[in-house]
Amino acid sequence: MNLLEKIAARSATVGVIGLGYAGLPLVIQFVKSGFKSYGFDLDRDKIKCLEMGKSYIKHIPDEETRVLKSNGGFHPTTDFALLKKVDCIIICVPTPINHYREPDLSSVLKTTKVIAKHLQKGQLVVLESTTYPGTTDEDMRTILEATGKKAGRDFFLAYSPDREDSNNQQYSTITIPKVVGGYTPACLKVANALYSAVVQKTVPVASTRVAEAAKLLESIYRAVNIALVNELKVLFDRMNIDIHAVIEAAKTKPFGYQAFYPGPGLGGRCIPVDPFYLTWKARQFDFHTKFIELAAEINTAMPYYVVDKIVDALNRNNKVIANSKVLILGLAYKKDIDDTRGSPSLKLIELLTQKGAVVDYNDPYIPRTKKMRGDGLKKDSVPLTRDTLKKYDCVVIATDHSCYDYELIVKNASLVVDTRNAVNGFHKVGTVVRA
Repeated sequence: MNLLEKIAARSATVGVIGLGYAGLPLVIQFVKSGFKSYGFDLDRDKIKCLEMGKSYIKHIPDEETRVLKSNGGFHPTTDFALLKKVDCIIICVPTPINHYREPDLSSVLKTTKVIAKHLQKGQLVVLESTTYPGTTDEDMRTILEATGKKAGRDFFLAYSPDREDSNNQQYSTITIPKVVGGYTPACLKVANALYSAVVQKTVPVASTRVAEAAKLLESIYRAVNIALVNELKVLFDRMNIDIHAVIEAAKTKPFGYQAFYPGPGLGGRCIPVDPFYLTWKARQFDFHTKFIELAAEINTAMPYYVVDKIVDALNRNNKVIANSKVLILGLAYKKDIDDTRGSPSLKLIELLTQKGAVVDYNDPYIPRTKKMRGDGLKKDSVPLTRDTLKKYDCVVIATDHSCYDYELIVKNASLVVDTRNAVNGFHKVGTVVRA
């Protein structure tokens, strides 16, 4: 039985490498769809949680991970030698950027080398991690073909970008269309068959490079448009115009306009990082991506703008930033999740601390900070009560979690700096400053 037949019969075994925000929901969907699956990760704590049927991601409930435990077809493991038992290998490892905004593909390349050690004839290897065009058919293929096996003949190679949106109540792994690009037509056919078995719609494209570029375009589109409204927010603030009122008016147009909203900076895995994969690759073609880099410059400046607004607001209250007590509400990069990757709240804490402020945070989804890449922050979330609010010189709404009692916040804080338009309707003259 060949791989296509095994996929159709649900007898193919799937291995997902990297059980984070993209890999975990993906492997859950494969198990639910009847595929025997392996979950590979270097983090033993994640493996232990899955063995106990517990979730380590807030928006993925234990009920979902208990499905993995109760189903005898799922095996979480740190033993990558088991890759030889897998028919289809999907890579969902991190692809960050370094301090120079250059791509860090170390996890992808190390993972590919591990796969090469155990590569079996007829296996499918798919990369889902965001990257620049050429990673799959150049970098990965070179490593895998060093085994003597040829892509498209001895094994199948494809790229299908992760499109997960944490805690999105409208779209999930199964309903988000899956873009799929193969190194050869045969590779595309196999990869498309695999994803077609677990999602409602696939979008086959001409090559792995088209699929890689499509993911970058999605993120760059959002980054550029967010930069536009962020710049307009700063301008309209000087003109004493409410940017949110402007957006509400503009979005009544039923065509030719899509609403984007300003904030204290970009956060998450994709939007702050993905554009730099293309700007870096473009330099190899003697091309300077001015538009993309301008958007990044604007978005990167937003936490500094917010800090300036905090300093000005404290001054009007006859306080200086040094030794002022500041409470950041929300450490996650967006509402109602526990993901701090790239969160502008972390930058706000850093900048305020540098200015001498005493900074705490509250986030009901993040009771204490974890060790993060390049971040030495170690704090516990303080309780959010009337008495707590009254202790701070300034309360900054950085993430607009749905569970926050904004009326309580406005009534009890001496100063609120709102970066998310969260207290609209609870406005108290002299207390709330929009930033």
